[in-house]
Amino acid sequence: MKVLTALARVYVDDLDAALPTLRELTGEESGLRFPYAGVEVARIGGLLVVAGTEKAVAPFRRVQATLLVDDLDGLGELLRAQGGELLDGPNQVPTGRNATARHPGGAVFEYVEFAKDRPAFAK
Repeated sequence: MKVLTALARVYVDDLDAALPTLRELTGEESGLRFPYAGVEVARIGGLLVVAGTEKAVAPFRRVQATLLVDDLDGLGELLRAQGGELLDGPNQVPTGRNATARHPGGAVFEYVEFAKDRPAFAK
């Protein structure tokens, strides 16, 4: 498993209100946008924007970043060998598969493996 890129998480209450400023700051358009588990998610540049009410966003806030990887297989084994743990997944999600993991030291990351029919970086 190899990390292809990392996306910083941004939590907002209104995606449509947040995106214009992020477009100006990044110089990029949001190409990946979808509803997921009661929130809306969009990628713009190196950011993954998670939008919804405070209650809807609350379960996602523990995740500090999203790591796009070439393959999720072996993640659980790698984490256990290093003293971390798989908290959830792998699960089927709109983009492919994901898993949430706690690393040694306490950092929590979401790992995403894009489906083979999606571009690896699905901007």
